[in-house]
Amino acid sequence: MAQTGGSLPFRFGHRRISTLFLSLGVFALFTLFFTLPSAVPTSPSLSKSLSGHTLSLPKYSEFSLPKYTDKLNLFRPASHKPPDQKNSKYGSTAWYSNWNWRSPFSSTTTMDDNRSLLPPLGERTPIYCYYDTTIERDAAVKEAESALLLTWRRAWWAQGLKPIILSAAEATNNPLYHEMQGAEMNPTLKRDVMRWLAWDNMGGGLLADYRLFPMGSRQEDLLSFLRRGEFPELTRWEDLGGALFAGPQPKIAKVLAEAFQNRQKKTSKDLISAASSDSFRVDPSHEAIAYYDRKTVEKLYPKIAEGDAANRAQSLQSLNALISYHLHNTWQDLFSQGIAVLKPMPTHTTTLIEPAVELAKRLATCHDSPIPASCPPNLPKCTPCVSSYPMHISTPPRYRNETDIYTIGTVPHPYTLRVLEAFRSDIDIGYLRRETQRDHWLYRVFQELLGTGITASARVVTFKDAVAAEYATSRSLWLTDEEVAPLQDADWWFGFAIPKNVTDDGKSETPVPGPERRPKPVHDPADGPIPSDDELALEPELLKKAHEVGKSTVEADVRLREAAEAWNLADTEAWRFARAFLAQSRVERQQWEKEESKYAGGAGRDTSNDQHGGHTRWKDDEK
Repeated sequence: MAQTGGSLPFRFGHRRISTLFLSLGVFALFTLFFTLPSAVPTSPSLSKSLSGHTLSLPKYSEFSLPKYTDKLNLFRPASHKPPDQKNSKYGSTAWYSNWNWRSPFSSTTTMDDNRSLLPPLGERTPIYCYYDTTIERDAAVKEAESALLLTWRRAWWAQGLKPIILSAAEATNNPLYHEMQGAEMNPTLKRDVMRWLAWDNMGGGLLADYRLFPMGSRQEDLLSFLRRGEFPELTRWEDLGGALFAGPQPKIAKVLAEAFQNRQKKTSKDLISAASSDSFRVDPSHEAIAYYDRKTVEKLYPKIAEGDAANRAQSLQSLNALISYHLHNTWQDLFSQGIAVLKPMPTHTTTLIEPAVELAKRLATCHDSPIPASCPPNLPKCTPCVSSYPMHISTPPRYRNETDIYTIGTVPHPYTLRVLEAFRSDIDIGYLRRETQRDHWLYRVFQELLGTGITASARVVTFKDAVAAEYATSRSLWLTDEEVAPLQDADWWFGFAIPKNVTDDGKSETPVPGPERRPKPVHDPADGPIPSDDELALEPELLKKAHEVGKSTVEADVRLREAAEAWNLADTEAWRFARAFLAQSRVERQQWEKEESKYAGGAGRDTSNDQHGGHTRWKDDEK
């Protein structure tokens, strides 16, 4: 049959049409990207800011994948561990200081599961005091003054500064010392000049009387200013006399030169009066520091002043006890809601948190004082500690980030926690995987603060902030299950001598015929259930067995311990971080103490047998 005149001689199939359009599309794209940019010249109408820009693609030889994809490459070359840093080990605990310390897991930086990532230690601003070791003193007075200097050092160390005791050795090392020797001046002025010569020899900074103490919150403006260590002007504080100076070395040398040239140096009693009035900037604000000079003691604490004439050593001991009481009481006033000893697992962890509870009781008790119910000179309206109304202690299950609550946490090793939760010591790897919730400790602690929809990694970061952020150390303390007794060096952490024994509350009790008639203490349901006597009897044994596994080198024990850590990566990271953070602060202080004990005849040295820190029970015996 003949075809009609308007018909096509052939027909395209659907596949051929699709292939044709696809080919045309590929060709158009190729032409657009590789031909057009080099073929079209820059238009003269374009602005100057755009005339130099052309569209081009990188050559294939230059093309590379983003660097972050290297972490997904299982066959990438091995990376070296960061080098060991100075003073970064304590026993078997190791750490690496880096500004990336808020990373959820330390091993991503340290390349070592047993090496924690910690914030770098800040440079502490030195604060100097002068103690004249050339004066003859009897043994009792020397010992009492050394104890007072130790109290001074502890208080300023806890505030983030580096207290250093200077003596005549630093003063005589100053080139200006020989000039002072040839000058005629008032003996009182000469003693003050010796103090300034020692300070000038150290390069300036802060100079304080050892009867001047920080008495306030760590966040106080003055204390923050002193910690920063930036003193462009020579400054003194109104009504404090020569108790505190701050300034650079050149301006200190200038004041000394003025004093040597002053014609009134025979009658001047201190450098303030010997120097010109415009030598100092006078700051009127000093609410956060207390000065216990003779004038203040005679006015506010006459009982101690009266004893000074009769027995100098005893008077110094009483003054030291009074200052310790004021430091402790000021700390208590900062936390009006009391102390929270965290107990996230309500059952079977009473023995675990016992060291933390014991420390809280000591902090809550009233310090012995020669003048009970007295207040520091700078805080006349304080709330004195009263034994009948001690500081409140609670054992809540959740962490609360509130400024008027001091928190003491005990971070357990995951294996220890699982043993206590199961309330038996024969758990195995199968039990860990099938019967336990991963990272349960962090979940429970931060459940109220973060809610339930937060990953374990985010909880770890929040925990690290709670432990080591800028002001965290003044509001919380995080122990580990290693501590078999309340923190041995807690005096340095808090800045005052913590009472060794817990005093009673001073309330009368029902006399005989027996304690069964005495009213039972009221239990707060928020503190969790009260454990039975049988439970309390079994907890210490389970805790002991868990720590034995922690120290064991038997293959089965090591596998079980590592399985608990692998199943609870976030909880393990928290345990290691808290452990290393305490060790880091302990090593920092010990190294400083060791160095400073060589100077000023050892005055103010901590001679307690426990100055080397707490005893541990989890694979961390100090070597």
